[in-house]
Amino acid sequence: MKSYPSGGGLVYSTDAGRMCPACRQPVSACLCRQARVVPPADGIVRVSCETKGRGGKSVTVVRGLPLDAPALIQLGKQLRSACGSGGTVKEGVIEVQGDHSVLVIAWLEKHGWTVKRAGGKAA
Repeated sequence: MKSYPSGGGLVYSTDAGRMCPACRQPVSACLCRQARVVPPADGIVRVSCETKGRGGKSVTVVRGLPLDAPALIQLGKQLRSACGSGGTVKEGVIEVQGDHSVLVIAWLEKHGWTVKRAGGKAA
């Protein structure tokens, strides 16, 4: 038998649509997304290429950007279009599919960021 959380699990309301499971407000008025604070950064953006846990496929990972969520999503979109590939933004980290670290580093430096190559092989 399936157990349910003690506080219920409302995920949809006919009045407001989708509900946030954490704060139980409509997703458009979610309080927990607004309360997230940008973690402190040292001002250096780190770019690395990872394959671990991705079925052998390489992903370019960009960490250390001191931006809030909407600005990070916009920057991720610009990086993906500059590289001509897909990707995502998860938990303050931009992921671009494929090994585009050289292109990402050049793009970020061109736009005024201090960038360091982190991790494995050098290009």
